[in-house]
Amino acid sequence: MAIDETLNIEAHKDNFSLEDFLAARAKTWEAINRISERIYVGMLEEEANEIVKTTLQEMGTRQGWHKPYVHFGLNTTKTLFETPEPGVKLGENDIYFIDIAPVWNGYEGDAGHTFVTGSNPELKRCALDTKRIFGLVADKWRTESTSGQALYEFAAQIARELGWILNLRMDGHRLADFPHTAYHAGKLSAVPFHPSPNLWVLEIQIRHPDKSFGGFYEDILCD
Repeated sequence: MAIDETLNIEAHKDNFSLEDFLAARAKTWEAINRISERIYVGMLEEEANEIVKTTLQEMGTRQGWHKPYVHFGLNTTKTLFETPEPGVKLGENDIYFIDIAPVWNGYEGDAGHTFVTGSNPELKRCALDTKRIFGLVADKWRTESTSGQALYEFAAQIARELGWILNLRMDGHRLADFPHTAYHAGKLSAVPFHPSPNLWVLEIQIRHPDKSFGGFYEDILCD
């Protein structure tokens, strides 16, 4: 890839504010925490998704660059691109994740996190390993001149070693001043160079090899 094309992929507006961009990240994580506090056992997944919309509106945004969503139980194996099973309730020993992409004052947020109800050790390990894999991949990015392609090869390897399957359809992307697709609509997993800080989202979605549950975690690759 030519250097000028790489720079174009990692471009943003001339008046781009890193401070405002990171503030959008912080507010996105605040929203995830608020949403999780309103989710309870016995709730329908459809009700949880209404809570997402209400919470984001209360926090001052009605705009997102992708549809926000919550997945319960068996739907945690599905991606943003798949239709979830309807009428799924959150159980006493269950797993769910939240994935939101709000726009705050012209800057994109994007974050996802997995939560567990009850004390099922397998579900707890799934939630912990999802974030653990993210952390190991992010550390590799920070310490080595690793390409986006190599990061996801490493993520798949770590997931296998921990007993999970990595969903490679959730494979990272640019993030920026809205809309990031004006600069690059492709995936982090296809990037043949070392991604710069504060521009790329690392997505990790895993699932059990035999059972119908999984986990999801995503955040910006930043110093």
